[in-house]
This record gives sequence, structure tokens and C-alpha cells, in this order.
Amino acid sequence: MRRTLSPTAVSAALAAAALALATPLAQAATSPSVAANAAHVTTVRSCAASTHRDVMACQALKVTGGTLAPAAAERTATGAAAPSGLGPSSLQSAYKLPSATAGSGRTVAIVDAYDDPNAASDLAAYRSQYGLPACTTANGCFKKVGQTGTSTLPSANAGWAEEISLDLDMVSAACPNCKILLVEAKSSSMANLGTAVNTAVSLGAKYVSNSYGGGESSSDTSYDTQYFNHPGVAITVSSGDGGYGVEYPASSRYVTAVGGTSLKPASTSRGWSESVWSGAGSGCSAYDAKPSWQKDTGCARRTVADVSAVADPATGVAVYDTYGGDPGWEVFGGTSASSPLIAAVYALAGTPSSGSTPASFPYAHTGSLNDVTSGSNGSCSPSYLCTGAGGYDGPSGLGTPNGTAAFTG
Repeated sequence: MRRTLSPTAVSAALAAAALALATPLAQAATSPSVAANAAHVTTVRSCAASTHRDVMACQALKVTGGTLAPAAAERTATGAAAPSGLGPSSLQSAYKLPSATAGSGRTVAIVDAYDDPNAASDLAAYRSQYGLPACTTANGCFKKVGQTGTSTLPSANAGWAEEISLDLDMVSAACPNCKILLVEAKSSSMANLGTAVNTAVSLGAKYVSNSYGGGESSSDTSYDTQYFNHPGVAITVSSGDGGYGVEYPASSRYVTAVGGTSLKPASTSRGWSESVWSGAGSGCSAYDAKPSWQKDTGCARRTVADVSAVADPATGVAVYDTYGGDPGWEVFGGTSASSPLIAAVYALAGTPSSGSTPASFPYAHTGSLNDVTSGSNGSCSPSYLCTGAGGYDGPSGLGTPNGTAAFTG
């Protein structure tokens, strides 16, 4: 039996583990790194960056080498052997989530492209490792469908399978009692992924995570209307992993754009510290109108992001994935981690009111977020669009969850 500690005890244990207990990760993969940082962590993209208009790429970054923030912290907190990377106890502690009791009966939908044939078995392995309740097709917790809601699934793809594993594991970590609906689009075109979003909503999901993005285009406002205008549904989207710059659908005015942070244990009352992750996407949309609830003055159109959560691969999360030759336990970062986390926090917070715009909820509850005031993802003017600052800033938005109050409405 794994022992469960209170959030306060978990915070204390994680802080005591300290960053000095960093865990080396053996060098892997010979493909070139696409991201590195001061901690000398190297990564590869799970999905190649898109070179075609209106074709999306997933935002998962797999760690291939370097030194990670302490896996020892997770082991100290849970009293169990733990893989490298942050797990459920760490994430629940860092964001003060009521995950032991909340979320029962609520469905978080994950929208991705292509099929992960091992999704169910890999999800079971992750949840078993951390002592989470079983979430299976048999017990009605997990369901996988194609983009129109039928049992006809798309072709398999190893890169998107990594993304799917990351998404499923992050929802599990933040909301162990939530049900999970995986909707697999037949390709990574915006049209097919958007159809999958509509299917997720039609099947009853009130929380829909999208961990993908591509360049903005003049078609975005029509996509907004076709795929993302779902009042009363919390739709989260990764802001991107390329640093300063805007991607779609994060720039849709109907979604919650989720940026990224570096998350580390700290000897503070919270037990954690956060700064802007240098890879988080942010900026000012070229096409989407500014929603009425967004009040920053340095961007006349939609500003990205709204809120954020851990995304730095150097403070990355543990993921279990086996399709396509993956070894099982790996560490991932990218805003593909933060989007499903925030979708699960919305689920913990409760069903959005009928006709509401859940992206606006955090703007009405700014005091219920952890303000991220340091770090940068590039150079820009005005500077708040790319630099952590008190109050609103582009890369971290209004901040990270401090409980669930900021996600109610």
C-alpha cells in the first residue's frame, strides 16, 4: 500500500528533498535537440513542427538527456519508488488541488490526432504506479472514440501516441476521480481536430483539452465559430513551445490559452516556486478579436496566455508510454503538459454555468492564482507580453492554480 500524505506534509517533504537531489537522466535518442535550458536538459518534439497552413503539431517535448528536478522529491512525498519527473502528489501539492475527493462523475475530454493503440494499458500502468483509482473501459471511466464519436479509429502514430499518454496522465494526476474521454482525429488538420472537439462536446464533456497548435491564419475566426464556440464548456489549449509568438487555436477568444512555467520545490510556505518557462508561447493575435474580459492595454486583439502550469522539461512530468518502441517511463515537458492539467482543474472546480465563457473565470478571481513574476520567453514590446510580471503577463497569463476557486463561474 502506498501511503497518502496531506498537502501540507507533501509540500514539506518536497521542499526538504531540495533541488540538490537532482536525478541524472541517461542520454538517449540521437535526433537533434530542439530545446535546452540552463539545466542542460535536451529534448525532442514528439510531433514535427508543421510546415503547412491549418495543420497542427502536438506540443509534447520528450526529455532525452540532462539533469532533472528531483525525482527524489516525489519518492519522499509518497513513500514509494517513483520514476523521474513530477507525479500526482507533487502536482496536487504545488497547485493545492482537492484531488482526493473532487471530480467524481465529471468527464475531461482529450482531443488529439491519430490513434494510440496502447492508450488504455499505458494509462492503467501510470495510475497503478501512483496508487490512483483504476480508470478503464470496463468500469466506465475511460472511453476512446474516433473523431465522429464511433469506434472507427484513425491510423496509429507514435509521436501523437506520446502526446496522448502525456494528456491522459496529466488529467489522471490532477483529477484522479474524473472520467476521461479520448477523441482521436483522423489527421492533424484543423478541420479534423475541430470536428473532434465538437464530438467531445456532443458526447457531454464540459472540459476539453487540446495540446496542439500551428501558425495563425485568416481562417481562424471561422474556425472559432465552427469548432470552439461552446458556451458552458471549458476548452483549454496549449500556448506553444517555441517561446514568444502566437499560435492557433490558443489565440481563439473562446478558449483558455494555457502557458507554461518552471516548477521547483522551495523552502517557502507554499513549498514551491515558479517562473516563466522560456519556451512558453505568448503574444498578441494577428486575427482574433480581444474578448471583453481581457483588459491588458498593450495588445488590441486577443492576448495569449490566460493562465499557466508546469511545462518546463527541466522540471518535467513523469509519463508512461510504450507505443512505437518507447521504453515505458519517460519525462515530458511542453505546454502539452499544462493544458490537460488546467482542463482537469476546471473539472475539479465544478460544472461551468450554462451559457458561460469559462476562459473568463480566472479574470474574475485573480486573487486565487499564484502570480508568476519572473522569467521570460524572449524580447518584445511591451515587455509584459514576453516577461513574467506582477499581475497579468503573456507567458504565464494571470498565474497558476492556487486551489480551484479561480476556475469557477
